[in-house]
Amino acid sequence: MNANRRLDELLRPALAERRDKSLYRVRCIVEGPQGPELGVDGRRMLNFSSNDYLGLAAHPALAAAACRALEEYGTGTGAAHLVTGHTRAHHALEEELAAFTGRSRALLFSSGYLANIGVAVALVGAGDLVLEDRLNHASLLDAGLLSGARFKRYHHADPDSLSNDLSITAGTRLVMTDGVFSMDGDIAPLPRLAEVADDAQAFLMVDDAHGLGVLGARGRGSLEHHGLGMAEVPVLMGTLGKAFGTFGAFVAGSETLIETLIQLARTYIYTTAPPPAVAEAARAALKLAQQESWRREKLATLIRRFRTGAEQLFGSDLLPSETPIQPILLGESARALAASEALRAQGVLVLAIRPPTVPHRSARLRITLTAAHTEEHVERLLQALASLPKQ
Repeated sequence: MNANRRLDELLRPALAERRDKSLYRVRCIVEGPQGPELGVDGRRMLNFSSNDYLGLAAHPALAAAACRALEEYGTGTGAAHLVTGHTRAHHALEEELAAFTGRSRALLFSSGYLANIGVAVALVGAGDLVLEDRLNHASLLDAGLLSGARFKRYHHADPDSLSNDLSITAGTRLVMTDGVFSMDGDIAPLPRLAEVADDAQAFLMVDDAHGLGVLGARGRGSLEHHGLGMAEVPVLMGTLGKAFGTFGAFVAGSETLIETLIQLARTYIYTTAPPPAVAEAARAALKLAQQESWRREKLATLIRRFRTGAEQLFGSDLLPSETPIQPILLGESARALAASEALRAQGVLVLAIRPPTVPHRSARLRITLTAAHTEEHVERLLQALASLPKQ
């Protein structure tokens, strides 16, 4: 028997088990640009599964900026930032992100996953302690595990639980939390978490992937929403592939923090820099997000309209959230998958989120709203949800 056949026989049972438990993941093939209506597997669908919260992913200004950069820089960077991959486009974006977040410096990473791992590995190690919310994104959890520090998870959004865990004696203690939790849509209690961390002389890092561009009067995210700054939250991570409609991520903080990451963050040092065209598109998105506040206002209106209708249909199964992430808790994976398929049959794309992405028996429909949706789109969604079987 050849090695390939032996490997396949080793892997098949786990795949079969995932199918049996309604946990098997399947990709859909998308045609055309992101938007409220999307070509999916050859069929036009009403899309409520995108993180393009401000509706910028297909904006012509972003495409035009990217095209200009393609003419100037070409397609690839050819190297990591510390070699020959750091262009003027990247540097300008970093400066603008620092200004946007009200921080001294910002540093680009190729993804949020790499940014979170880079921060943890650079800041802590053996003899230190990482404390994380139980419902943190997988990239934060993996960052804590890979850091080499002792790793502990506190109860979800529970500052008292964090305070108890901070009694553990250690060297540097790093608290890592999502600003907006990606599967529940709730906002972390950052003021209290910051207070607890500061009392214990720990450092708080916030991953605001789902808050930046959406929350706060100027779209500066969950920190602006709570009135916090660099003094309370010294490490901020944000992504560019959600509200800003492009790709990549950044960490913002003090001059000393960013210089430390440049020297020690392995996922920055040893990764090819993103294409300059993406950086220029992100610069265009950042300008639009700041200039066009109507996008956040419209999004807030759509969220309120959806919740009014969905609460009547699902009651407490609609999880509490004031963000674009609106989950409907269905429990068993098979039920969530069946509901998603029933919606798809009506031309509405809402994906089922199942374990291990969410805890056991908390499978759900994860509905996401964007500024590109209309009230008519929301009404169609509510009508489709109303048609689902009650069990």
